[in-house]
Amino acid sequence: MTYACLQQYWWFLVSLLGALLVFLMFVQGANSMIFQLGRDAEERRMLINSTGRKWEITFTTLVTFGGAFFAAFPLFYSTSFGGAYWLWMIILFSFVLQAVSYEFQNKLGNLLGTRTFQTFLVINGILGPLLLGGAVATFFTGSNFVVERDNIFQMSQPVISRWANASNGLDALLDPWNLVFGLAVFFLARVLGILYIMNNVNDENIRSRGSVQLVGNSIVFLVLFLVFLVRTLLGYGYAYDPQTGVVGIVEGKYWQNLIDMWYLTVGILVGVVLLLYGILRTIVSKTYIGGIWPAGIGVVLVVLCLLLCAGWNNTCYYPSNEDLQSSLHIMNSCSSEFTLRTMAWVSIFIPFVLAYIAYAWRALDSKKIDRDEMKRSDIY
Repeated sequence: MTYACLQQYWWFLVSLLGALLVFLMFVQGANSMIFQLGRDAEERRMLINSTGRKWEITFTTLVTFGGAFFAAFPLFYSTSFGGAYWLWMIILFSFVLQAVSYEFQNKLGNLLGTRTFQTFLVINGILGPLLLGGAVATFFTGSNFVVERDNIFQMSQPVISRWANASNGLDALLDPWNLVFGLAVFFLARVLGILYIMNNVNDENIRSRGSVQLVGNSIVFLVLFLVFLVRTLLGYGYAYDPQTGVVGIVEGKYWQNLIDMWYLTVGILVGVVLLLYGILRTIVSKTYIGGIWPAGIGVVLVVLCLLLCAGWNNTCYYPSNEDLQSSLHIMNSCSSEFTLRTMAWVSIFIPFVLAYIAYAWRALDSKKIDRDEMKRSDIY
């Protein structure tokens, strides 16, 4: 593989991890609805035990996503994670709240009470998807940073990327389009969370409430997502010349990407159809509880194709609103050829890891969670 192919390959892997992370946010989506789906202590315990079996997979995927970005595209990592650290710190703190809540809510000597830790889970269920969605939206809307590569020779302060203001990433929340996409991810997580709970928890009361909640959350998600998608496709994008590296603004860049890379368009359409199928069949059928699977596959396809659209075809995946030429793309932000080639050999083991996760998932879900199981064993 050539150096250029390795760059494309690693952007695909990072995008795939990002797509899987969005799907696994069903844990946060379900947690945000603990008090809506569970009306008493036993019902809430069933919900928490259901998501508690999967939250570590979500957190591990988040860490792996960040690690892959760091290894393959270190300049993005140092720019975003180093410059916009307040935004990422809030995201990570919300996940720390999640881990603490699962661990201590039913421990002896819990002075805060079970409901307090369940509230922490709700906080993570809201902030996690909302802020992660807002952070991902900056791949299309841009961020306020400056890259000065000559600073690497400054012995006193060899920092080549810096944030252009004192907000350190919080300014992303002031862009209404970032909030639109963040809210879309939040309601998508709730939709996936409902579908997962209906599949994993064998309780008619919870499933009936979930079916009602599914309608409203799906409508809000679809409206927000379509608004952001149409605005992004019809608006301007950031492109670079592969020969000179000069960055320019191109009207309808992302729409042109979908035309040039028609297979991404096909992937998005197939993903949308699968997502709608999982949602609609669950709503109209009182016996169908497998909607999480077509919907989940559809979400992975759509997010994967959108992220590939943001980084392939000479597109800047992390535009700078402060200095256009500081915008990051896969050519100017990636690791050396030796590093990418070495990691490519390691990536051969990824299918085996995914196979083990699938096996563990199947083993954990071999029996649906019900009230009888809560009496026999209470994990959380």
